[in-house]
Amino acid sequence: MKKLIYITFLAGLIFATSCSQDYLDTDNLYGKSLETFYSTPQDIKEAMAGVYNAIYTPNVHSNESVAASLMSDLMLGGGGADDKSAKWVDNFEDPAEDTYRDMWVQCYNGISRASAIIEKTAEADFSTYFSSPEEAQNYKDQAIGEALFMRAFFYFRLAKFFGGVPLIVTFDAPRDVARATYTETFAQIASDLKLAIETMPSVAFANIPESDYGHANKWIAEAYLARVYLFYTGYMTNIEGQATTTLPLVDGGSLSASDVQSHLEDCMNNSGYGLVDDFRNLWPYSYVIIAANDTTVLPWAHQNELSWVGQDGHTPTFGRGNNETMFVQRFSFGDWGWSNGNIYTNRLALFTGLRDNSLVPFGQGWGWCTVNPRLFTGWDDNDPRKLGSILQVGQADQGTGDYVGDKGDHETGLFNKKYTAIQYWDNDDQANVGMFVQLYDWGNTDMQLMHAQDFIFMRYADVLLMHSEISGTADGMNAVRARAGLDPVAAYSLDALKEERMHELAFEALRWFDLVRWGDVNTAFNETIPVRNSGSDANYSVTYRPETKGLVPIPETEMRLSNGVYEQNPGW
Repeated sequence: MKKLIYITFLAGLIFATSCSQDYLDTDNLYGKSLETFYSTPQDIKEAMAGVYNAIYTPNVHSNESVAASLMSDLMLGGGGADDKSAKWVDNFEDPAEDTYRDMWVQCYNGISRASAIIEKTAEADFSTYFSSPEEAQNYKDQAIGEALFMRAFFYFRLAKFFGGVPLIVTFDAPRDVARATYTETFAQIASDLKLAIETMPSVAFANIPESDYGHANKWIAEAYLARVYLFYTGYMTNIEGQATTTLPLVDGGSLSASDVQSHLEDCMNNSGYGLVDDFRNLWPYSYVIIAANDTTVLPWAHQNELSWVGQDGHTPTFGRGNNETMFVQRFSFGDWGWSNGNIYTNRLALFTGLRDNSLVPFGQGWGWCTVNPRLFTGWDDNDPRKLGSILQVGQADQGTGDYVGDKGDHETGLFNKKYTAIQYWDNDDQANVGMFVQLYDWGNTDMQLMHAQDFIFMRYADVLLMHSEISGTADGMNAVRARAGLDPVAAYSLDALKEERMHELAFEALRWFDLVRWGDVNTAFNETIPVRNSGSDANYSVTYRPETKGLVPIPETEMRLSNGVYEQNPGW
């Protein structure tokens, strides 16, 4: 079974304070410390696990994929009548003074752990653990570059949500510093990504060991550099009104569009990533099996001859091999005995699943983030991504023929199909069992703990779309359209690019950030949508407040702890 890796760093120190100098000079054989840790590959593995562990947040509203989905114009609040916090976030209100504090705290945990690896690994000598000095140096470069990438990843997450934030880039740096400016924050992000690209070895996807799947690499850093470039230049131009086409660096230099484009082309030409044959095969619903009673699990998928590529790299245990997914958040099965509850399950799938409907293959969830019908009605029926992304209820061929409505609020009859609860019958046809529970032969069938689907932060289709946007050419966009069986666009335009991103990347927690950086956020919510609210007809609308500049509030606890050093974001 796929297992979640936990940090096992032990902070205890054992000193013989009354010993002679000879004893004080001996190695500490019992505890790990900053002086002795980071000296072996196993140390680095454990420390890096701690960095990745910081991606997970206890509070669901601090989960990036859930928060960004609620704020998107493509998804409504949803949930039950008591799910007020989802509706408040969806309507750009702050449901509690510390709604996003777990995101803030966990990001800084990740930043601190990454900085420790960067600093300590630079001093380490791994030569005795490898067969050649070159192999040892490659390992060291990968570790440092990976930590640089992850530090940039966490600062980028903070900047997207909070704006300029305190920059703490050494392990023992003071924590009581003021917020940096927006530009200073992005300069740090860009500099870390640039150095990560220059440091990490160029290992093609096919040669990356399966044990390293999910870890950052040079190609992922190049893709993220493009995402950071587009977000910063767009935000400064369209939100701040300070037009720019360059991404600043800490040393005073900058990266141009052509610099970033070159990195994308390096990724495209040398990484080995690519598009899978069918967009729909990226998502677990395409894993077609026949139940014990010879009933097709999902007729729609069976009729379209879908076949899941899996989510475990180029030679997965389940699936045909996935060369499109680049960087993900991995999940495992939880246990309510843990103090962390469902933190390690994919809560986007849980919270956006069908409310109070346990069907096959689509299981039960909380019914958050129902889909805006505008997206469905405006989407060409000839585009296979439409039904590949949106789940219609009351459709037997889509496995929802027995759906019972009026279980929640903001019901539109449309749900997210990419990230949702997936389940099948067990062998005796007695109960519904989570798909990943079956695949990994896990005994837990709790509907809140069975979602081990990766959340994809970066996939190759976005590399192609970003290349089109930065280069002003249609080639990347047309490659994505060709995969969907659609005719090419005659020439590049930003409007065509916006529509392509909306359709290709719907419900992948990118739409909200696209709206912000394009400046479209100010006009994206001017509509009234008829919905059902727990059995009653109602109208849905959102009031976006431009004065917030697309940012969420700095957590009030952090404001108080700063003793006046931080300034609150506008509009909050």
